[in-house]
Amino acid sequence: MKNAFKDALKAGRPQIGLWLGLANSYSAELLAGAGFDWLLIDGEHAPNNVQTVLTQLQAIAPYPSQPVVRPSWNDPVQIKQLLDVGAQTLLIPMVQNADEARNAVAATRYPPAGIRGVGSALARASRWNRIPEYLHLANDAMCVLVQIETREAMSNLASILDVDGIDGVFIGPADLSADMGFAGNPQHPEVQAAIENAIVQIRAAGKAPGILMANEALAKRYLELGALFVAVGVDTTLLARGAEALAARFGAEKNLSGASGVY
Repeated sequence: MKNAFKDALKAGRPQIGLWLGLANSYSAELLAGAGFDWLLIDGEHAPNNVQTVLTQLQAIAPYPSQPVVRPSWNDPVQIKQLLDVGAQTLLIPMVQNADEARNAVAATRYPPAGIRGVGSALARASRWNRIPEYLHLANDAMCVLVQIETREAMSNLASILDVDGIDGVFIGPADLSADMGFAGNPQHPEVQAAIENAIVQIRAAGKAPGILMANEALAKRYLELGALFVAVGVDTTLLARGAEALAARFGAEKNLSGASGVY
């Protein structure tokens, strides 16, 4: 079994991604052919469930883009279900310390290395037991990315990086900026300094740093600092802003706040 996304991170090849929030397999397949290295299926803030994640995984599968799935929480039951429908790379939100990071890793591993329940006869991941030795191969194919999104998590970064089985650490600029007192302003100098320091620390520890940033200049800056998986846009934002721009060219009026932020 292989995980092309995990292999790319281990090789130090930067991976450019797009966030999927439309919760729809048709749009997921459309974007799978756009040329991004990875696509994030968001179960935290988008209206997804196991069934909609499954259909998007199926839609993306024929394309080179690699799926990454974010569950709504660091929950072993939810993680088990997502792995069984075929997710191999998970982005675990709001990890605050090393214990929570270890719990995330354990949820992705079969015993004795972890606590993932065995149900491979029912699982798309094992192709319903058609993959020989799936139960013995699956652990090594899992890629665990954890999100640090608060000052507490930042202060625990060194111990999180020491956890065996953590492949990458994703900095959540929206929640981090809010926790630091700058909600809606991830570009504040104090937030940017924290992000840049974290990227350097993560890379120095031999892990893959990641982030979502739609600001092109900042996204490129993070790549220069050593970030290895960077999402540079969100499907909902691309659709909304593109539609508004088209309407505006034909004189349509809009009453929007124009709020800025990560997305």
